[in-house]
Amino acid sequence: MSAYHRPTTLDEALRIYAEDPSLKVLAGGTDIYPGKATRAAWGDMKHQGILDISRITHMRGFTETPTDWWIGPLTTWRDIIDADLPPLFDGLKAAARGIGGAQIQNRGTIGGNLCHASPAADGIAVLQSLRAQIYTCYWNGPETTQNAPIISPMHVAPSFVIASFIEGSRRTKLADSAIVTNISVSGKGRGYFRKLGSRAHLVISIAMVAAVFDWDERGNVRTARIVVGACSPMAQRISALEDILRGKPLDPALALPEHFSMLTPIDDVRASADYRRAAALQLVKDVITEAAEDQRNVRR
Repeated sequence: MSAYHRPTTLDEALRIYAEDPSLKVLAGGTDIYPGKATRAAWGDMKHQGILDISRITHMRGFTETPTDWWIGPLTTWRDIIDADLPPLFDGLKAAARGIGGAQIQNRGTIGGNLCHASPAADGIAVLQSLRAQIYTCYWNGPETTQNAPIISPMHVAPSFVIASFIEGSRRTKLADSAIVTNISVSGKGRGYFRKLGSRAHLVISIAMVAAVFDWDERGNVRTARIVVGACSPMAQRISALEDILRGKPLDPALALPEHFSMLTPIDDVRASADYRRAAALQLVKDVITEAAEDQRNVRR
């Protein structure tokens, strides 16, 4: 029978994980259980042990500091929808409202979405537009100082900028037996998110765009971060367009097909590569149009 662990503290979770690195970490379970059912349908009946971290309550929710915001990896999409957050997080809230139905929003977590690292993960594109920093931790084993046991022999692993944390489709730099413990976000601006699917909800994105714009009192762009997801193994910053927008009023006409040359969309049952590329361009134009309208409303 496969093992099932449900610790209530991070110390306990990390110790268990260090003792058995083969365990699968479960936060909300909205990716693990469908994946298990799919594998079983193809004849893979293995039952991997589970490390359920959902009861570690201090790893859930938002904390504001004088310089940034901290997001616990067990924060659910419903938590994000209901949280009182500044406009910087408007894109994250929009993504949360479009992820699955109520059941998925109540169970699915931002940390699980991040670590699953699907190319179509809505949360990853938004976190990249927010320049999120990822913090991880692992158990370092029983240590002693002057013959007295250390109560919490945990080691904090190097933190990662979100763009470097994701290595590819369903691959991250998370070390063996390490757990994501925090996500931090700082900066100014207003966030945006648009996705295209075969319907409005309960659907995997054909293409998505997350963006953050900050503008000065004259309406010129100070900061532009535009990220396209579901069109490459990893979400991609559209840096060439960001550079063109900087210092100018927001104008969707500035977005051109050549700015999206880094995208490598695929043909699959949901859409062709050409359709995805065209959809990404249009979604970016839509986001810039929406931001330009917000800019005009603020300046009135």
